[in-house]
Amino acid sequence: MEMSEEEADEVTQSPIDAVKQESKQKDMLQMVDLRNGSRVAEFILVGFEQSSSFTRALLFALFLALYSFAMAMNGLIIFITWTDPRLNSPMYFLGHLSFLDVCFITTTIPQMLIHLVAKNHIVSFASCLTQMYLVFGVGVAECILLAFMAYDRYVAICHPLSYAQIMSRQVCVKLVSTAWFFGLINGILLDYMTFRGPFCRHNHIENFFCEAPIVIALSCGDPQFSLRVIFADAIVVLLSPMVLIVISYARILASILGRASSSGRGKTFSTCASHLTVVIFLYTSAIFSYMNPHSTHGPEKDKPFSLLYTIITPMCNPIIYSFRNKEMKGAMVRALGRTSLAQSESV
Repeated sequence: MEMSEEEADEVTQSPIDAVKQESKQKDMLQMVDLRNGSRVAEFILVGFEQSSSFTRALLFALFLALYSFAMAMNGLIIFITWTDPRLNSPMYFLGHLSFLDVCFITTTIPQMLIHLVAKNHIVSFASCLTQMYLVFGVGVAECILLAFMAYDRYVAICHPLSYAQIMSRQVCVKLVSTAWFFGLINGILLDYMTFRGPFCRHNHIENFFCEAPIVIALSCGDPQFSLRVIFADAIVVLLSPMVLIVISYARILASILGRASSSGRGKTFSTCASHLTVVIFLYTSAIFSYMNPHSTHGPEKDKPFSLLYTIITPMCNPIIYSFRNKEMKGAMVRALGRTSLAQSESV
């Protein structure tokens, strides 16, 4: 009984040739999987990888200090606003703003700190997708919440006698819930648009976290449609709240200028300045990151603005907004008084 040529080759094939053939088949399958985008398992965050060891150690100490400070200050505000019943609705918004800041920096900064000291800068596909969803969801919710806070300031200044009725606890809860709802829903859309295409190019992300424009550029498909959708979404998500903020402050300005007392004007301007500072910090960095043409993006341009809205803004919010507020200062004094009293009683 004669054997075919293929059967004869299989018989005469050495074990080494068999291993090479199997390896070649695996490589071909991996290439097919990459083209299909179904087996992308990980990304590499370049971030500060090219910096010297001394620079990375210095950045680690700096960002760890900033992260610890931001967590402590925002955590204090959350504790005070949720435990002091004498604080009114502006502080209710402020508590949720601080909670959003805590979520935002915890999503990005701990990972960056680990990568500054570890040699392994790999993140899984699922981790990158989850991180980007949280960044989108929390960021959008914060933009909407800042717009509601501007409206709250408008009601307090222009309709002080009706403030308690207009901005009741139920209304505040509905506004905060709306911000969270649209943020989380919008995160699903933006996450889908970022990861909808197959990934078959290199997997190096030129930043310290998974940021949408950079990840989309790694797709082997046409990234322009996804970038256009994200750009259009940014127009709606960023400019719509900004319109509400501008209208609120335009009416506040008209009300202030109509007052005869210069001291009253100064006090009102001081109250609004903190909120406007927070708005400018957040919106400037977000507009640059998601509303600029793709050709203007680059690692050296993106990283400073990414740092601004991922750690600097959440750290500055308690300082420039909360600690200039007399009501918040009073609540802190009461909280510290309760703490010292409890400690003395325990002794």
